[in-house]
Amino acid sequence: MRSPAPRRRGVTLPELAIATTLLGLLAAFAWRAMGPMLDAARVRTARDELRALFATARGLAVLRGERAAVRVDAATGTATVHLRGDTAARRALGAQYGVRLEPSRDSMAYAPSGLGWGGANLRVIVRRGAVAETVVVSRLGRVR
Repeated sequence: MRSPAPRRRGVTLPELAIATTLLGLLAAFAWRAMGPMLDAARVRTARDELRALFATARGLAVLRGERAAVRVDAATGTATVHLRGDTAARRALGAQYGVRLEPSRDSMAYAPSGLGWGGANLRVIVRRGAVAETVVVSRLGRVR
């Protein structure tokens, strides 16, 4: 007597199509959920770079003993440190991270003592999509 042929193990084409469709749907839902997380990461990174730029301006003012200023250009999303008319540092945050900068005024200057020079506090909102972070520079030059 002959033994029955061994059963082949594997998946059929309809089973493979169903599994692939389910994996595609799960990937699409995961991708949609990751969008806001990526926006938040980009906003935080841009905010940290903006804070570092203000710290650089303050440090240069103290180190060189002369006024330094940070100019925030909302139209281009660029922040620039100026020292005696020259550009000391520049960050194109809008182009690099896809964020919008919304400053309460266009610049902040530091005196040689490291204190803020002139008017009131500066507030810059860094925004991408529904995510926003705020950088506040006080009249004393502190960055929060």
